[in-house]
Amino acid sequence: MDTRLEDLKKSIKDRVIASLDFSKDISDEEMYGLIDKEMSGSFKDLMVPISDRRRVRELVFHSIRKLDVLQQLIDDPKVTEIMVNGTDSIFIEKEGRLYRFNTRFESREKLEDVVQQIVASCNRVVNESSPIVDARLSNGARVNIVLTPVALGGPVITIRRFPDEPITMGKLLELESLSEELRDYLMILVKAGYNIFISGGTGSGKTTFLNALSDYIPKDLRVISIEDNAELQIRGVPNLVRLEARNANVEGCKPITIRDLIKSSLRMRPDWLIVGEVRGGECVDMLQAMNTGHMAMSTGHSNSAADMLSRLETMSLMGMAELPLPAVRGQIAAGIDIIVHLGRLRDKSRKVLEIREVESGLDREGKIVTNTLFRFEETGTDSKGRIKGEWKKEGNLKAREKLIAAGLRLPSEEG
Repeated sequence: MDTRLEDLKKSIKDRVIASLDFSKDISDEEMYGLIDKEMSGSFKDLMVPISDRRRVRELVFHSIRKLDVLQQLIDDPKVTEIMVNGTDSIFIEKEGRLYRFNTRFESREKLEDVVQQIVASCNRVVNESSPIVDARLSNGARVNIVLTPVALGGPVITIRRFPDEPITMGKLLELESLSEELRDYLMILVKAGYNIFISGGTGSGKTTFLNALSDYIPKDLRVISIEDNAELQIRGVPNLVRLEARNANVEGCKPITIRDLIKSSLRMRPDWLIVGEVRGGECVDMLQAMNTGHMAMSTGHSNSAADMLSRLETMSLMGMAELPLPAVRGQIAAGIDIIVHLGRLRDKSRKVLEIREVESGLDREGKIVTNTLFRFEETGTDSKGRIKGEWKKEGNLKAREKLIAAGLRLPSEEG
């Protein structure tokens, strides 16, 4: 927006705020009426196109009632990521590509007001003494905020927006994130109660895939989801309990961690536990749940399926350093049945790159043994630069006890 319209927006907003009666509630319709009244005077002698007038009207409303310049980005379903680096630098990810947004906050104070508005809406606190916080918006978008003195260039806001409707396996098939064979294979594994861990790098679609995979959990079971910030959109499960961690705040509220929630959930008679992501010591509690008869799914950051096993070892030792490494590896091998590794390729597409079975027990060297079931292999690119490839089957599932107990068989496998 050019400087003239920016100045008009600020002038109209200031006059609207000055005219407000703070002793009573004002509806959105009344607020638009006050804006229109001030605009009629401001635009009286100016030649301003109708489209610009409408834009200024919305921007003034967003500045007073919503999240200022961020609101139009949050309302745009094609924008998946919003990155605010101080007042003057805003970047967005749209349809898989990064762009610089050509609008800025009018002042640092306004940006800080937006920060406080975000954290207050989900009962979080952020300030100079506690300058880092995770939060979420009313539409489920994940928010990370970093303030000064940690952020040297001013407040930093990172917003990850999720689709209004959860992405299903059908949609992932359309996007060629996996094949029908892999979908059917994973569906049987979930129905049979195999413990599945989803790994991948940042932006590879782990949460989306976990959400889609959870749709195969039998609807007559009790499901408990545990997250740092509630992002999962599990639907169709009548007996669903959703738990969210809580940070400490200045009012003296004690933090409630993922570890606390996992321990508490085991007293809630769960059939399935879904842990949004493990990053540290909570890995120990998740593995203990998996090893005591609970079915579970979770996600974690890694560069490969093999790397995920190493990270699980490290995270377990973070939670219980006195455990010897062979014992940790034994817990991982006994608890996790399947690792599904996702990746974001150079054409910005997200795909299942590998499915591995984690075999129970260790080899002679005391290492975890895995069995690669499927692997994605590139075959080239099409005329639009999109990566083409196929999922090659490399092995058969060895641990079939859960399949037999559930009376199920995997597609295209004997036994």
